[in-house]
Parts: sequence; C-alpha cells; structure tokens
Amino acid sequence: MQAKPSSAYVHIPFCTQICYYCDFSKVFIKNQPVDAYLEHLIQETRSYEIGKLRTLYIGGGTPTALSAQQLAYLLTELPKVMDLSEVEEFTIEANPGDLDTDKIAVLKDSQVNRVSLGVQTFDNKMLKKIGRSHQEQDIYDNIRYLKQAGFDNISIDLIYALPGQTMDQVKENIAKAIDLDIPHMSLYSLILENHTVFMNRMRRGKLPLPKEELEAEMFEYIIEELEKAGFEHYEISNFSKPGFESRHNLVYWDNAEYYGLGAGASGYVDGIRYKNHGPIRHYLEAVEAGKARITEEHLTLEEKMEEELFLGLRKKTGVSKARFEEKFGVSFDQRYGQVVASLTGQGLLVPDDKQVRMTKRGLFLGDTVAEKFILE
Repeated sequence: MQAKPSSAYVHIPFCTQICYYCDFSKVFIKNQPVDAYLEHLIQETRSYEIGKLRTLYIGGGTPTALSAQQLAYLLTELPKVMDLSEVEEFTIEANPGDLDTDKIAVLKDSQVNRVSLGVQTFDNKMLKKIGRSHQEQDIYDNIRYLKQAGFDNISIDLIYALPGQTMDQVKENIAKAIDLDIPHMSLYSLILENHTVFMNRMRRGKLPLPKEELEAEMFEYIIEELEKAGFEHYEISNFSKPGFESRHNLVYWDNAEYYGLGAGASGYVDGIRYKNHGPIRHYLEAVEAGKARITEEHLTLEEKMEEELFLGLRKKTGVSKARFEEKFGVSFDQRYGQVVASLTGQGLLVPDDKQVRMTKRGLFLGDTVAEKFILE
C-alpha cells in the first residue's frame, strides 16, 4: 500500500484585480459565491481523508482577497478535515494592499507560519503597467506588520524582464528586495501566456520586451547579488537563506505526490496526475456530485522518469543517479549517459558522477536543457 501524500495545495481562485500577465485559474471576486466556494472546498477536502501533512500551501488567485471572516473560516475549518498536528511549513500567498491588520491577526491566530507576498516590482509606474493595484509603500507596510505579528518566514515574488524594463531598474529592485531582510525570494522572468492582456498586446506589436541577451544579463546579475547577500540559488527561480528553502515547492521538484484541492487545482495521488474543474460554478456542481476532478492521467514508468528529470533538474542539487535507479530500477548511465556527456560538453551540466545538475548557463536555459532528456 502506497503511503499517503504528506503535502497539500489549496486553491483560492479569487482576485481583487486581474494582472496583465496572469493565466492562473482565477476570477474577479466581486459578486462571486465565495462562501459557497469555501464550504465546497472543505467538502472536497473531507472526501480525501487526508492524514498527517508536513506541508500545506494555500495559493491562488489571491487567498487574501477573502474578507478577514472568510479567511478565519477557511483557517479554522481546514484543520478539522486534515491532520496538521505535525505540519512543518504552512504557507499562504498574499497580495500587498489586500493584507490589512485584521487579516494578519487572523493569520497569527492560525497555524500559518510562512507568508508569500506577490510583490512583482517596487516601481510604482511599472506596477500600474502590469495591472497591479498595490503601491511600493504597501509592500513595506505589509512586511513590517507581518514581522511585528511574529512572522519571520516571509517570501516575495518578483518578476524581471518586464516590458520596457532596464538593467538599472532591475538593480534597484534587487537592492530594495535585499533591504527587506527576509529569508526567501522567487524571481521569475516574464513569460507570455495565452489569453492574457500582455499576449494580446505582443501580438499587436505593442509590448516592448527586453532582448534575450539583456534578460540573461539580468538573470546573472540577480544570482550574483543575492548570493553576495547570503542567499542560496537552490532552484532555477528560487533563492533562500540557509534553512528557509520552500519545503512545499521541494515536494514538486522532488516529484513527490500531493493533494490538489479547489477549483482548477492540480494534484498527484496514487500515481495519477489530476486536475479539478476550473470555472467556479462547474466546480461547485462537481463537488456536489462527488467528482471534483475533470481529468485524470495514469502515468507510465516512462512518463514518471521524464518528470523526475524535468522537475529535479530545476534544483541546484539536480537529480541523484542512485535515487533515480532505486526509484525506477533502470541504469541511469545506460539510458542517459550520452545526453549527459553531450550537455556537459556544451557547458550546460556540471561534470559530476553522482548528481546530474546544471551549470549557471544551464539554469538560464532551464527547460531547454531538461527537454533533451525527453526527446532522446
């Protein structure tokens, strides 16, 4: 009997504004059946009979788009339908501007011990350009309030290579981020997704994005500065002070199983990757019918091995050959030796007999390098 997953992701699909780059499963919160949604979410969670969790992550959307009362309901009801007695890391995503002192008080009264803030940039003009509703000052206020409430495990998300962004603006952002004195940051380059305001603008030739060479320069600068400031670049987009790596995200990159709960959430349980119904009304009806999932995919051994590499290579430590062989009963060198030799020769992998891991240049090219293991 396979052990139950010890991690869960809970999706709150509501936002107080829709950002121009976002394609996540979300809706504008006004006039939505939020209370009904939360009740159905608890009902879906109960159906899994979840055991002891080690990590729990509430993401979105924007969980802090909920009112303080709704947030309190969610954080009071979840521990009744899952065992949080041994939870090590319980993260909630928040937006600067949505997070007032009432909501921080609710977080303080709960088991949440890590807060991830969607900062994106400190530049007020740029914030407006990308469809964010908060201002630079909100970021400082939120972090101050969170620290006063006793939260020391705080993370921020930043985006670089934004439309019209210069190297100087990136330097200023990184300096301000380091000054916050927090232990974790995620830095993403802007990726254009279908059905977003930005993709439509680009198709009309109205989105001046930095060239790839400049983007690579930005990436190198970010790594260098954050490492100087005591952060470890432990995954392609993630940096942490020692001991503050995101344990929940490491579950994904280690290709371990986890529950995905809520509208549009994805999960991985009993060798099945699944996705829930996305639109909220459909999700509510599906939960009532006892079938929250819209798709299920039983992974073959081949697919599991591909995912192990694709996800594991994102980490600085890469993929352990011994762990891979133990997990799948396949000789790593026989199967991937040539790919490894070729990528090492191109300076994309570090020469290492035990771990397959990327060089800094490899990390910048990320998925392109990982794909070589799939296309062989």
